[in-house]
Amino acid sequence: MPPTPAKRYTQRKQRHGKKVAAKAPSAKLVRAAAMRGKTPSVGLTLDSKVAKGKLKVGMRAGESKTRDVIAYHSTKGVDDYVHRVARATPLQLVEIERQGVLGSFIKDLSKRMEIPSSRIFAILGVPKATAEKKAAAGEKVEGRGGQAAIGMVKLLGIAQEIIANSTAGEAKTFDAAKWLGRWIERPQPALGGRKPADLLDTPTGVEVVTRLLGSIESGAYQ
Repeated sequence: MPPTPAKRYTQRKQRHGKKVAAKAPSAKLVRAAAMRGKTPSVGLTLDSKVAKGKLKVGMRAGESKTRDVIAYHSTKGVDDYVHRVARATPLQLVEIERQGVLGSFIKDLSKRMEIPSSRIFAILGVPKATAEKKAAAGEKVEGRGGQAAIGMVKLLGIAQEIIANSTAGEAKTFDAAKWLGRWIERPQPALGGRKPADLLDTPTGVEVVTRLLGSIESGAYQ
């Protein structure tokens, strides 16, 4: 006797259910795959998709971090680097201070400010032999010396801003870098007669000199 339509429907449904169940890996297969360190090919799970998504986000964040690092390029010059550091975010400044500065940058800075290289090494607390070696090898000066160099860059940025905001006619042709090179070697009454240059090898000294320089009014550099 042929099956009724209702029975045929039930049979088809059961067969369909068996096929669906066959797609899922058996417990035995899962255990065997786990022992081999593999995952049965049943498609990506939600957790794996999320993990991959996090990985991609992490890569993008790392790439962004790399792009955000402000580096010195000798072809662009000291003023370009000072300009970019002056506009850096606090987090970018943290990265700059951690990485230090190229030894060649310190030598270029000494030329730009017209300070003998031996003198600027002393101001920053960097042994001359170390600075020369780093410059020749294209390596960075890190630690206190590197941070002191960044402090000098910040001071130069402030000096340039003072000149840029000045309404004096001669400000257009005024060289802030050369002026700063002379100013830090002059005894200052506000510092008890000490030179600003004698304080720049420590973070606190840089802060003190930064406040003093920032208090100078537009025409006070004349």
